[in-house]
Amino acid sequence: MKKITVLFTFAVLYISCSNEIKKEEPIVISAEDLHASVDKVTEIMIHDIFSPPVASRIFAYPNIAAYEIVAANNDEYLSLVGQVTDLTPIPKPDSITAINYDLSALVAHMELSKRLIFSEDRMEALRDSLYAVWEHKNPTIFENSKTYGLKVADHIGVWMNKDNYPQTRTMPKFTVNVDDPTRWQPTPPAYMDGIEPHWNKIRPFVIDSAQQFKPTPPVPFSMKEGSDFYRELKEVYDIGKKIEETGDDSDEIKIAQFWDCNPYVSVTRGHLMFATKKITPGAHWIGITKIASRKTNSDFDKTLYAYTKTSMAIADGFISCWDEKYRSNLIRPETLINQHIDDAWKPVLQTPPFPEYTSGHSVVSGAASIALTSIFGDDFAFDDDTELAYGLPVRSFDSFNEAAAEAAISRMYGGIHYRMAIEVGLKQGRELGRFIVDNLKMEADQRVAENRQNIN
Repeated sequence: MKKITVLFTFAVLYISCSNEIKKEEPIVISAEDLHASVDKVTEIMIHDIFSPPVASRIFAYPNIAAYEIVAANNDEYLSLVGQVTDLTPIPKPDSITAINYDLSALVAHMELSKRLIFSEDRMEALRDSLYAVWEHKNPTIFENSKTYGLKVADHIGVWMNKDNYPQTRTMPKFTVNVDDPTRWQPTPPAYMDGIEPHWNKIRPFVIDSAQQFKPTPPVPFSMKEGSDFYRELKEVYDIGKKIEETGDDSDEIKIAQFWDCNPYVSVTRGHLMFATKKITPGAHWIGITKIASRKTNSDFDKTLYAYTKTSMAIADGFISCWDEKYRSNLIRPETLINQHIDDAWKPVLQTPPFPEYTSGHSVVSGAASIALTSIFGDDFAFDDDTELAYGLPVRSFDSFNEAAAEAAISRMYGGIHYRMAIEVGLKQGRELGRFIVDNLKMEADQRVAENRQNIN
């Protein structure tokens, strides 16, 4: 009996010790955890159908919240306070509390992402699954880290809500000037209102103002054959006819489809109209950021740095581009071609619902490519599988700049932009990207300076 009692006591002590060891198991947060959170945000944005400018805002703020936590606890990275407009220092944790800062960063990322999308339950499902794993491994560290992450999310949330976005939700819709033949008009098949006409009022992250990179104006409007503007229009029509004759196997149509990235494409079948959903152009470049981070085996902190820098370049790119779009308010090629050249002509891609000049894809791709080059270097070859989910094959590029150039010209192949909007837009985006790279100091050492020399 005594022997049994001793064995029983030993077993209890063993189990108790085992449980203690389990509770003290370290929680390791990997780059893949961050990718999962970003991917979930992208998935939800597709479901909720956010416009490209709004989507760029949804990416930026959660990344900044997470990055500030990492920067405060990793000597390799510098805080964005004093560099990003109106950002103030995040609160400090209790000095006697043990915290896993990468876990806190991921908590802040998921929390702010949840606040910025509509389908909160989808984000909560990912969050709760991770919370269960972390709490099982180490309840104390998990609770401390979660509390701190939510505290930082609240701080960034206050700053976020002062960027004028809430105010733009109640501003008047864009008024179409039907009496001016040069001005943008809604396009088929849905004839949607112009989206986000007040986006230039959103507070920028790094650039001084929406007007800082104001591009040269479009060439003067003229439907006189031989004029610069008419040549721009005719080029779009001629390329479209060539693609039509070549068929779906042409390189131009493959490029156009790969970079379509229209979050809302209206499809009409008889009396039925429905939408197909895709990623936004910003989300495509966020996907490229993931590809580059994985290829370089970047850890959690380096991956977060890449997401944060790139997402701010994208967000400021949209602010700059939309400022010009509703200033020049230029009519789309589809409208003029149907009115003056060929009433049966249709573009390869569906024309998005906002003015033409400059090309949003060109501006954003230019800005993102410069940011990514500053992180991963020039001549960074990669295979872009971002569009596999939409039935499109992988495309390979030798550099981010090459990918940006293809993204830009894809808009002409798609029949939705003039060449001037593409070339000037790409220049606009690259200049904005260089400004961000030159003025945003995020790395404490000189690696970023060495990479910067490759893009100047």
